[in-house]
Amino acid sequence: MRNTHQTLKRAASLYSTSQLRYSASSTLRFQSRLLHAQFRSLSSAAGSQVVNSPAPNKYQKPDSFAGRNSLLQATIAADAPRNDWTKEEIREIYQTPLMELVYSASTLHRRFFDPASVQLCTLMNIKTGGCSEDCSYCAQSSRYKTGVKATKISSVDEVLQAAKIAKENGSTRFCMGAAWRDMRGRKTNLKNIKAMVKGVRELGMEACVTLGMIDENQAAELRDAGLTAYNHNVDTSREYYPNVITTRTYDERLKTINNVRQAGIHVCSGGILGLGEDDADRVSFLYTVATMESHPESFPINALVPIKGTPLGDASAAKSESGEPESTVTFHDTVRMVATARLVLPGSVIRLAAGRINLTESEQALCFMAGANAIFTGEKMLTTPCSGWDEDKAMFDRWGLRPMLPDELHGSENRQHAGTEVGLEQERADAVRMASSSA
Repeated sequence: MRNTHQTLKRAASLYSTSQLRYSASSTLRFQSRLLHAQFRSLSSAAGSQVVNSPAPNKYQKPDSFAGRNSLLQATIAADAPRNDWTKEEIREIYQTPLMELVYSASTLHRRFFDPASVQLCTLMNIKTGGCSEDCSYCAQSSRYKTGVKATKISSVDEVLQAAKIAKENGSTRFCMGAAWRDMRGRKTNLKNIKAMVKGVRELGMEACVTLGMIDENQAAELRDAGLTAYNHNVDTSREYYPNVITTRTYDERLKTINNVRQAGIHVCSGGILGLGEDDADRVSFLYTVATMESHPESFPINALVPIKGTPLGDASAAKSESGEPESTVTFHDTVRMVATARLVLPGSVIRLAAGRINLTESEQALCFMAGANAIFTGEKMLTTPCSGWDEDKAMFDRWGLRPMLPDELHGSENRQHAGTEVGLEQERADAVRMASSSA
């Protein structure tokens, strides 16, 4: 037993140290994950010896929640994403006690990604305001008096200069958003946007755009220009959606997502917390995304930043003591969504988007532990505040995080094969070898 505890102590030390390091080598890339798995295994073995030894209080270690919950246990053991979720299954996972939910999500996250790696993205509004849609949360709608002035589309040079600054500050993905309903009749704009995409790609960055609804031909043109990803959020559940937007149907959103996917462009699609939805809506929203033909490459989670002049902003202001709009999204709402999304979308990048600025550093750290592995960073997110590069760099240094490299996300086999039985056996063997050789 003494030898077991010595090995356990050494494995814990190695695991702790490994969180501060990262190697691009495929052999060492998941060192921290391997040690984490063996550490749990050794902990369990040591705990069993303690329980089986005579003790005055005859303490019996209780079964973990995951051990009693076969669905959660099977989810943690997943070797690949699944697309046949039921709402009942997602609801069961979503309702898991929060600490157990975060731990389970963290466990699965480490099998598909390096837990220290976080993608840095910068978003630029290349065309502000004047949108004809009636999204009740958006300050860029022409229907609301929010003080946002409509502008023409930015020049290609202006956009590429902003992308260069983003790259110099560590961002690897540059996202460009335009406030309009769709791309119909915008041939000149599309031509300029394709030039922007090509320019961003030539900088060695990933390029993402959000341009409203697009058809198959427009998607193909963007693909040929080198577009990495297209963002088109579903926003909320199908059931609650009509309470938020009436000028675009839910199925129209899904059609654009399908056009993007069929063109071979990565899909970026998530939603917004705090629109007035309840937990059932959040489960239904996750169900929509988790049962797509293929899961989105990235899944942004926004917490509503209510803006005065929008319907949701004015409703919030009317309820607040200050008379100013206030977010109703709690940290617990956010981390529960992050953890549940990680468990049902194990291979997707989960991005903390709008509203992250309202989270404390320690709250963000728990979100990263629960499976979030991308953030928007820079000067602004469309019309809402954003945490700055220097602030995020300092946070990363304090928590042992690092920017995700461009080639980590695409072209990697690790996420496809993580969690297979062969992989798990290799994890155990490697961790035992490393712990024993260092003992």
